[in-house]
Amino acid sequence: MPDLKDHVILITGANRGQGKAIAQHLAGLGARVGIGARNYAEAEKVAGSIGEDHAIPVQIDVTQESDWKAAVDKMVTKFKRIDVLVNNAGVLQRKPFMETTLEDYQQLIHVNQLGVFMGMQAVIPQMEKQQSGSIVNNVSISAFAPIRKSSAYAATKASVVAMSKAAAIELGPKGIRVNMVHPGGIETDMVKQGADVPAYYDSVPLGRIGKPVEVAQAVAFLASSESSYCTGTEMVVDGGMTLGTADE
Repeated sequence: MPDLKDHVILITGANRGQGKAIAQHLAGLGARVGIGARNYAEAEKVAGSIGEDHAIPVQIDVTQESDWKAAVDKMVTKFKRIDVLVNNAGVLQRKPFMETTLEDYQQLIHVNQLGVFMGMQAVIPQMEKQQSGSIVNNVSISAFAPIRKSSAYAATKASVVAMSKAAAIELGPKGIRVNMVHPGGIETDMVKQGADVPAYYDSVPLGRIGKPVEVAQAVAFLASSESSYCTGTEMVVDGGMTLGTADE
């Protein structure tokens, strides 16, 4: 199990769903986590449930550069360093290609793509001072195996892959690693959208939908020194979904 004792980690979209699961898991491994969220009240609630020794709420709208600066400043002022950034915040929109408006696409770009870009730029100066750091971008299998009605979403996710790999090359000599996690179907509100788990997941090779903690475990590995020789790595957490189905 990765040891994250005293690691200082900022997680975006950590007020609910996958981000909350990541925050809880990393804190359980000893990390001190910043619960990043647009809704500060929700961030406070999650931080309170984890405990003030391991979590603080952080106001952050990932589309706002000023929020990023303030968030990093808060983490460094409180903990004197920042070891890991987990870019988890994202939005999913499914529409037929010809019904996707320019405004729809721009919203996805602002959150899923530019949010990651701004976050990386915000933490890199501090990581350079430390000569160490790990950036974990929570992406999606849609980056390389998109489903229908998701062209704009898939495009923003694919862009993060290219950006992450290029940044990994550039930042490696500075002691900063950049890696990616690609979740498949994970049992969150984003996937279920108020309904039951789709029966489709019975047909993936592992026969079920994934659990948020299973993505959190992958994030923990990439955040920790156990992955010290990994950069530009893509870790797929999809129960084998992208291999095909288990139907005979």
